[in-house]
Amino acid sequence: MNEKSYCPACHETQKQLRGEKGDFKVYVCQKCGTLYIAGKKAATSFNYDDYYDEGNLAIPDFVERRLTEIVRSFEKYRQNNRFLDVGCGAGTLLKAALNEGWQAEGIEVSRSSVEFLRKQGMKVFHGDLSAAQFSEGSFDVAAAAEILEHIPEPINVLKEIYQVLRPGGLLWATTPHGKGASARLLGVRWTCVAPPEHLHLFSVKGIKNLLEEAKFRNVRISTQGLNPFEIIHTLRNGKVLQAENKEINKTDER
Repeated sequence: MNEKSYCPACHETQKQLRGEKGDFKVYVCQKCGTLYIAGKKAATSFNYDDYYDEGNLAIPDFVERRLTEIVRSFEKYRQNNRFLDVGCGAGTLLKAALNEGWQAEGIEVSRSSVEFLRKQGMKVFHGDLSAAQFSEGSFDVAAAAEILEHIPEPINVLKEIYQVLRPGGLLWATTPHGKGASARLLGVRWTCVAPPEHLHLFSVKGIKNLLEEAKFRNVRISTQGLNPFEIIHTLRNGKVLQAENKEINKTDER
């Protein structure tokens, strides 16, 4: 078994086994508290090509309204009018940016999602950020909502995002909080402990370290509390509801 030997957030090698899920072991970093996955195929066994279908590309109206509010909060960073959504998924944030007048583009590895969004007239590159070959300093704002936990080496993607942002530009990102109340209470039963889809779940200390290593400054992090639906369904059904629980919001200026 070829297991990851270091924390993806702070590179610490000292770790403690938190539990197991299927063929995968869940470790907690002894330095920053980040949870990460190791196992037979942790970095290569999840196929995102058909990750989305028409069913999970539908987004509730209240989510669209909330994302519109978030996009409006980026207004002070608008200089070149360019917005990049890394891992744009169902395209809801991308659509909100377009509706607010941004010249918005997306990056997505799921073929089905890309086809769906292109049919709606959105500009989406199929592949990863490095393959898109954007010019350095191209964008005012980049978004990375719920993608960092999926990527084997997130530091590489953060460095790439930093390069395509203009000086003074903004990275806005969300990711599950690996040291939050849900993680502490539910352990490996938590819905976000989902290998091989989720490879790591960052602590606040861990994600801050990762962002600063990628040269981001003025890092601001906010966390949300316990999701009661997860607890109810864990107790009732012995499993966790697949509910949204975005516990870390990071707003980072280049």
